[in-house]
Parts: sequence; structure tokens; C-alpha cells
Amino acid sequence: MRYAANNEDAEEIISDSFLKIFNHLKSYDHSLPFKAWLKTIVINTSIDHFRKNQKYRQSVDIDEVEIISDAEDIVSKISAEEILLLVQQLSPAYRMVFTLYVIEGYNHREIATMLGIKEGTSKSNLQDARRKLQYMIQKNHPHLYLIYAFKKNKINEN
Repeated sequence: MRYAANNEDAEEIISDSFLKIFNHLKSYDHSLPFKAWLKTIVINTSIDHFRKNQKYRQSVDIDEVEIISDAEDIVSKISAEEILLLVQQLSPAYRMVFTLYVIEGYNHREIATMLGIKEGTSKSNLQDARRKLQYMIQKNHPHLYLIYAFKKNKINEN
């Protein structure tokens, strides 16, 4: 669901992933962890799904981007389900970069290579994804956003 905008896309990604798994099960190296192999296939299938639907993506292509700080104080107070619902509302390009960077731990160079974009585009999409998530949190959880903004202003004053 982290890579999909809705249940139908997630089902398509999972179906395609399992089809690839079953078709390539003979080539699985039993000396390696199965979970890692499976995860790699699902991530790559998600990227394939993203590429197939690239005509719908939104991205900004720039070379230098300053990454804004993420609101960890807010995120720690929101349930995982609520965060997932917010991430699913991002455009496909933003969701893909955000998930690969924040959740899977890939760096921008790796993401750029996987998605066929420039490294600056990856950075820009991550920054925009964070801004949009911050806005959605502000809109959907104003009390948490106000607490974070107050703490941030206090830190900046000192």
C-alpha cells in the first residue's frame, strides 16, 4: 500500500509481484534470505508499475534542492494507518520517491537510477512530498501541527 494510490493499484502490484515470484522461483538462490528476495521483487514491481503509469506523474526537475526538516514530533503522534492514508494521497512520483527514501532507505542517486530521473528530481520530489504531507497533517491534525509549530518557534527564538 505504500507504493499504491488505492487498493486496486496495490492489488495489481501484488498480483504482478507474485506472478514474477512464481515464474522465477527456480532462479532463487537458497543461500540468500527469501524475505529479502521477495521484498526486492515487490519493490521492483512497484517501480515498474510507476514507470508504466508515468504519464500521470508530476515532478519538478532541478539540480540543487535544500531538503526541509521533517516533522518527526507530529509523525510520532499519528498512527501508522493515518500516515499511510496521507502518503497514498501523494502523486505517484512523490509517493514513490518518499517511500523509497524514507521507508526503504535508498539514497537519491539509487532512486534516480531506479526511476530513470535525475538525482535533483528525486530530491525535489522528496521535498515536495514532505511539504504536502506537512500540509495534510496541518489540515487533518491541526492540534498536532500547532504544537509542533510552537515548539519549532521556541527553538528558533533561542
